[in-house]
Amino acid sequence: MKLAGGSVAPLPEMWEAGVPVGLGTDGPASNNSLDMFDTMKVCALAHKAHRWDPKVASAQRVLDMATIDGARAIGKEKEIGSIEKGKQADLVLVDLKEPNMMPIHGKETVISDLVYSASGYNVDTTIVDGKVLMKDRKYLRLDPAKIEEGVNASVRRLMH
Repeated sequence: MKLAGGSVAPLPEMWEAGVPVGLGTDGPASNNSLDMFDTMKVCALAHKAHRWDPKVASAQRVLDMATIDGARAIGKEKEIGSIEKGKQADLVLVDLKEPNMMPIHGKETVISDLVYSASGYNVDTTIVDGKVLMKDRKYLRLDPAKIEEGVNASVRRLMH
C-alpha cells in the first residue's frame, strides 16, 4: 500500500486466465510489512473492499497464494509450497493459544484464523528443508545479535 497506484491486481481475472499468483513482502522500502501473515490479511481485505465482494480472495485462496501458488509462480511447485513426500520440509508451526488467535472454532475456521488473526509473533517453530531453525521462539542455529551486526555493517557500507 505504500506504493499504491490506486488499484489492486485483478485477481479473479488472473485466476481465470490460469496465471499463478503468489504473495511476497519485497522489503520495507516498498511494502508496509515484512510479516507474511499481515500480507495475507491485507491481500484478502483489499480485494474484498475493491470488488465489494466478500467472496473474492477467500482465506483458503490467499493462504494458497502464500504457499503452493507462490511456489507455482516461481516454477518450484514440485519442490516447495506444500507438505508432501519428496518436497522440502519448509513449514512454520503457529501457536494457536495466543490471545489474538482465540477463539478457534476448530478445523473449519483455522485457515481464516491464520489469514485474518495471526502474525509472525504467533510462529513458534520454523523448519527449513527439514532442519529446525527456531523452536519455542528460540533460534537454534542462528545468532540474532551476530546477524544484526552484519546487517548493520552492510548498511553502513552501502550508505557511505
